[in-house]
Amino acid sequence: MGTARPVDAARSALPRITARVIPLLALVGITSGAVAWMFGYHPAASAAWGATTVIALVPMLIRIGVDVRHGRIGVDVIALLAMAGALILDEYLAGAMIALMLSGGQALEAYADRRARRELSSLLQRAPRSAHRYEAAGLVTIPIEEVRAGDRLLVKSGEVVPVDGRVAATAVVDESAVTGEAVPVARGPGDAIRSGTVNAAAAFEIRAVSTASDSTYAGIVRLVEAAGSSKAPFVRLADRYALLFLPLTLALSAAAWLVSGDPVRALAVLVVATPCPLILAAPVAIVAGISRAAARGVIVKGGGALETLARAQTLIFDKTGTLTAGTPTVSQVEAAPGHLPDEILRRAASLDQVSAHVFATVLVSEAHRRGLTLTFPVNPVEAPGRGLRGRVDGHDVALGKREWVSGADATGFGHRLARHSAVDGSSTVFVSIDGELAGAVVLADSIRSDTPRTMRELRRAGIRRVVMATGDHPEVALGIGEAIGADAVLSERSPEEKVDTVRLESRRGISVMVGDGINDAAALAAADVGVAMGARGATATSEAADVVILVDRLDRLAEAMEIARRSRRIALQSVIAGMGLSLIAMGFAAVGRLAPVAGAVLQEVIDVAVILNALRALRPGKRPRESVSGARIAARFRSEHGGMMPAVERIRDAADRLDTLAPPEALRELRSVERSIREELLPHELEEDRMLYPEVAGVLGGHDPTATMSRGHLEIRHLARRLGSLIQELPETGPLDADLPDLRRVLYGLYAVLKLHTSQEEEAYQTLFEDEVPA
Repeated sequence: MGTARPVDAARSALPRITARVIPLLALVGITSGAVAWMFGYHPAASAAWGATTVIALVPMLIRIGVDVRHGRIGVDVIALLAMAGALILDEYLAGAMIALMLSGGQALEAYADRRARRELSSLLQRAPRSAHRYEAAGLVTIPIEEVRAGDRLLVKSGEVVPVDGRVAATAVVDESAVTGEAVPVARGPGDAIRSGTVNAAAAFEIRAVSTASDSTYAGIVRLVEAAGSSKAPFVRLADRYALLFLPLTLALSAAAWLVSGDPVRALAVLVVATPCPLILAAPVAIVAGISRAAARGVIVKGGGALETLARAQTLIFDKTGTLTAGTPTVSQVEAAPGHLPDEILRRAASLDQVSAHVFATVLVSEAHRRGLTLTFPVNPVEAPGRGLRGRVDGHDVALGKREWVSGADATGFGHRLARHSAVDGSSTVFVSIDGELAGAVVLADSIRSDTPRTMRELRRAGIRRVVMATGDHPEVALGIGEAIGADAVLSERSPEEKVDTVRLESRRGISVMVGDGINDAAALAAADVGVAMGARGATATSEAADVVILVDRLDRLAEAMEIARRSRRIALQSVIAGMGLSLIAMGFAAVGRLAPVAGAVLQEVIDVAVILNALRALRPGKRPRESVSGARIAARFRSEHGGMMPAVERIRDAADRLDTLAPPEALRELRSVERSIREELLPHELEEDRMLYPEVAGVLGGHDPTATMSRGHLEIRHLARRLGSLIQELPETGPLDADLPDLRRVLYGLYAVLKLHTSQEEEAYQTLFEDEVPA
């Protein structure tokens, strides 16, 4: 949970050994005393029970002293008074039983932290240990501490930039760990480059402008430490109730003594008041909740984090890798007039087979997914940060930045794409063939398929405010923020500004920060609860976070919150029931109807009852039933979705190009599109209705939960029939100018419905998937 806090550090000096040893000694002491009593050795029995009480009393006295020095008084004070009173009044068995109950509760609470915490790699493990510096003798590898401003350094492919500097020539770097932006960026001569970023292409040189200790990466490490140390300590559920229960107990105990004149009555009140429902039931429920969360791939680092998560009101999200996939994918392929999208992608991917650029892998993978046959390029030449040239199938092919790739662009095609890319926050790889701009591949970091459903579930779970804080451009941030229904969207935020945002939001209510990059680590440490997407996230976030989601699914956050709320609700039920029974017993003890030893036995019965209730938190709450067969079916249809997306994009492409195609060519294109819809898309939709929707309905429950998606199928079939009818009515020479508006209207409508419908289905499919939880 970030940096250790003073109270926690002081407490941790005692308890690891005592939490394990004292319960065992208490059990041995009570047992040996009972045996001695049975054989008539009453003094020996009293000695054994008295020693047991003292063994538990001494470390408790030290721990309470530490707490008092730091302004904390908990329910342990009642147990301390009860054990001390038992020793003074020779009620040794009652004192020993209190010692056993108390030490058992402390051991259970310590077990909660041990079981929940996992040693995660520290932030410094990612930091570079050395740098490659040019000296008179050549390139020398030196410790990172020896780097000085002005040094000329080489950063090899895949290495982390060791210090802040300026690029000597050109470089392509992955800044996602520092800025949160998923798309690698190009840096030219003289451009600033930050430590902690990764070389995503060929080796490049930099001129250092700082030492390692003054670099951006080291600053983030210090931010994490400062934010963690400034966070207020978690307050245990038991301690919050002690503020009410402690004075009430002391007042009733004192009144019983004053009225009766018998100090034993005061002790009896303290014995039955010993707040074991608080000490035992709450940790049991919290440990059970931590175990349930771990079984779902969510590691909660301690009971305090789970309790606080249950009361959260504000969620602050990073964008990249949290709300979005975190890696670029091909969203569409744009073709200039006279070219086909698949041919543009095939030639670009063929050339990219020899490139080390991160986009190259994306293009090649997309081409393989579409079943395109790639050929090996001839004479490829790469210009880092600009693009790649070579010959593919006898044609000169270039891809990269528009100003480097394109020749004459009389139609403004390239300018239009560049403008759309800037507005949408996507990246565009332009492609030219034989010196003419032929098209472009658009790459985007899309919203996770489970994000919309997760946001709705979080709202239902009690989240009142959602804030997105990201380092991205405002247009990009606003688009994502609107899509998820964020209450506030904060763009171009540095790590320091994210920390300020978290602290400001924490004043409104209990805050939860969710992120996955190094740039989020300080904000996670500053939040009341930091949640790291650990399956993809950096070491820093996992170290700074209070909760780590080990599977790459955002919906587990909503599930973790539901587990936390249910566990806390059960803990409260147990505490209130236990305290109510204790209050009744305290009344009998105050009027002399309950002796200290009998009160201790009764308190044990109450403990068993509340612990059994608390153990209900181990069982899952009301969750949709899971279907293994449904997951297999969903996987099949999701795969088919990916294969059909080129056909869907072709519908829009055909609508865009109708004005530019000759009528016979337009007719051939329309017939080809209609045949693809009829032979590929419609059979897929029918199979979904027949096989998949019943599985989704069974998981979601309720009355006809797939009605909206089924209505989407009806609209798709209606538009497909309409398109077929319009095409049949066209003359053999091709569409006339008067035909084009109706054709475009149907094509654009069909495209929009298919895109929306596919997004709805992807979200519904997520309910059927159960990822494996890492060991």
